[in-house]
Amino acid sequence: MAESYKSLSYETSNGVLTLTLLGPGKGNAMGPDFWAELPLAIDEITAMDDVRAVIVRGSGNHFSYGLDLPQMMPKLGAMVGGNQMADRRRELMDMIRQMQLGFQKMHESPKPFIAAIHGWCIGGGVNMISAADIRLCSADAKFSLREAKLAITPDIGGLQWLPHIVGEGITREMAFTAADYDAAFALRTGLVNHVLDTPEALFAKANDIAQQIADNAALAVQGAKSVLNYGLDKSIEAGLQYVAVWNSSQLQSPDFSEAMQATAERRQAAFNKKLNRGY
Repeated sequence: MAESYKSLSYETSNGVLTLTLLGPGKGNAMGPDFWAELPLAIDEITAMDDVRAVIVRGSGNHFSYGLDLPQMMPKLGAMVGGNQMADRRRELMDMIRQMQLGFQKMHESPKPFIAAIHGWCIGGGVNMISAADIRLCSADAKFSLREAKLAITPDIGGLQWLPHIVGEGITREMAFTAADYDAAFALRTGLVNHVLDTPEALFAKANDIAQQIADNAALAVQGAKSVLNYGLDKSIEAGLQYVAVWNSSQLQSPDFSEAMQATAERRQAAFNKKLNRGY
């Protein structure tokens, strides 16, 4: 439950859930609590049938500073060196796989995730927003895949998702230089869809988009995300076959019947507010 999390909180309103990063490190840095709690929170959110869109944001003045090195170093240090190198290597691999899990669950969840970024979004923060479906930011936002400056490779999803968002060249530039990039760069490269003047305007815009999504037929939105995710590494023909299978069942849904009836009667459709589970 949300009240049991140390690094996260959430609240729901009219089908929209807002997931807020709390830290507890400075700048919502991602420490042991975050990596343990995020997969549990995403599972919990995915199981909420009345939630039809999710906003992810940071508390305070920033989205996230990324990995909380002071908190993570004792755990990492215990796995580095020593005589049992093979065992240490396996432990490190298992830890990385656990850290990947929360972002992977975001990407795979049938819920659409909207990342609202203000202030700094560094390292793990960029990896996290890459797992979201839609990204927008305020004019003060700054982005950095900082890992190369720490002698590590981004390993929690960014290098897998970013090329599909901004392209190979921009992803390689960000990863190789570990430089800082502003909101104008993010908009120009397609990392974000919108830039808002202030954090307040950003959160209002994120809520507006989320509410528009929540007002649509849940099964249709879920289907669009499933088809898009499926097509990331498939041929066009495979994607066309997949969406044909999906819609052959969706066209028999009560929401589709309601949409047709509402159109004929020139009124707003009243869709089922529960998220149907199609796969």
